Amino acid sequence: MTDVMTTDVIDCAYSVEGEGPPLFLIHGIGAARDTWRYAMPVLTKHFTVISYDLRGHGTSPLPEGEFGLDELVADLEALRAKLGIEKAHFAGHSLGGMIGPAYARKYPDRVLSIGLLSTAAGRTEQDSKNVWAVVRAMEEKGIANILPTLKDRWYTDAFLNSHPEIVQRRMDQVTGMSGEIFMNVFRIYAGTEMLPWLHEVKHPCLILTGEKDGGCNPRLNKLIEAELDNSELVILPELKHSIMLEDGANVAAHVVKFIQSLG
Repeated sequence: MTDVMTTDVIDCAYSVEGEGPPLFLIHGIGAARDTWRYAMPVLTKHFTVISYDLRGHGTSPLPEGEFGLDELVADLEALRAKLGIEKAHFAGHSLGGMIGPAYARKYPDRVLSIGLLSTAAGRTEQDSKNVWAVVRAMEEKGIANILPTLKDRWYTDAFLNSHPEIVQRRMDQVTGMSGEIFMNVFRIYAGTEMLPWLHEVKHPCLILTGEKDGGCNPRLNKLIEAELDNSELVILPELKHSIMLEDGANVAAHVVKFIQSLG
């Protein structure tokens, strides 16, 4: 976790849909709760699904000053407490896949299971250089000028060609938000290393990533699996990073299957 601390918890915007055991969904960098829209028809048949916008994203308030992973965990706990939910399942994509385990580490009694979707741990020195190079490029050249590179890392060529409107909506989502917030969360993602403490998380964990996800690849996800006592690893063939928009219903089906297997 980062050393950056603020005292204010953000009252994040959220939605509650469906019936069944509670499931919190945590989106990634520069996204919003609508990133789960293709997963929701599957998930809401089985769960009371709580999706929310991270601070500074979507319709959630803008925070004052820089923040770190601890603050994102605190926001999630504030939302759980506000809704009066005693225990829940949690699933997060990308940065959300770091927030979920960090939350479980701090509030283990509140967690039933965790989904770590398209996230990273155990980065090599070169892996870290690569992700920080993206951060520096955006700082120097501007976010909009690096987005085409990110777009190619997030989506398969087939999806780029067949669903340009979905991709453009995602690009507009990034350029339409605060650049400071986007860079803040990207730095959290780049600087978070879960491997030293993942073994402390004892909850059942679903680890899922795309076969061709450059930054959150199967190699790193196998390291995540090795650190967790109670986990299942799923690799989705051909997919890159944006699994929720490209194949959300299939991801949701894996989440449902995993949680139902817990009994």
